[in-house]
Amino acid sequence: MPGPPILIDFEGVSLAFGATRVLDNVSLQVRRGETKVLLGETGTGKSVLLKLALGLLRPDAGRVEVLSESVSRMPERDLFELRRRIGIVFQESALFDSLSVRENVAYRLEEEGRLDEAHIEARVRACLAAVELEAAIDKMPAELSGGMQRRVSIARALSTEPEIMLYDSPTGGLDPITATNIMEQIIKLRDLSHVTALLVSHRLQDGFLMATHVWDAAANALRPDAAAAAATSFAVLHDRRVVFDGSATALRSSPDAYLRHFLADVAA
Repeated sequence: MPGPPILIDFEGVSLAFGATRVLDNVSLQVRRGETKVLLGETGTGKSVLLKLALGLLRPDAGRVEVLSESVSRMPERDLFELRRRIGIVFQESALFDSLSVRENVAYRLEEEGRLDEAHIEARVRACLAAVELEAAIDKMPAELSGGMQRRVSIARALSTEPEIMLYDSPTGGLDPITATNIMEQIIKLRDLSHVTALLVSHRLQDGFLMATHVWDAAANALRPDAAAAAATSFAVLHDRRVVFDGSATALRSSPDAYLRHFLADVAA
């Protein structure tokens, strides 16, 4: 029986920067409602895959399809409309320092000009409420902690009601408690909005938290639940290729020598 439709599809993708090959025949799919956690050592091309999904880079070979559109062949003018359907959260948050929280979250909506001011205000407040930051709406980024800035960037990504979320190391550089808080927000978004996501992470515990916990709306908190495993999968990049693509259970139990060494290193 066929599964949910594939929303992100890399097929035989290769890419080099000059003489340096970054990706070599990479194939990877993300289905509707799934969060795929992309792991790998620094410099293995994880963030490059996100840029390929956005059409910011074009592969030297292979095919990239997002939301059934051929991103690798799409004219630049058509990519703008596709990107509206995609939210992205950068590791550095990438907020505009000179704009308030309200203005940062509203930025894409103002730029598109599809909504009037009242609807934009309502949308901004709803997105901030989703990450529990509505009280910070009038603050400037410099007044926020690193974790709060990351949550504002998630709210901004949500502003256009994306069908896909791309996360580029959303917990990078944060202390463990703050990182867990960010992952709670991402799991909450997965379970309440059913957004499809590709999440790059250097923290194995982030992925395993997603694969073992769900958001309990009644308790307003995470709780362990085996059902989380069905909505979360893992891929590991090594030596320019995908060396693993499967469930958390399969990753933990893999006899592959590299994977066992990698898991031991990132868990240390």
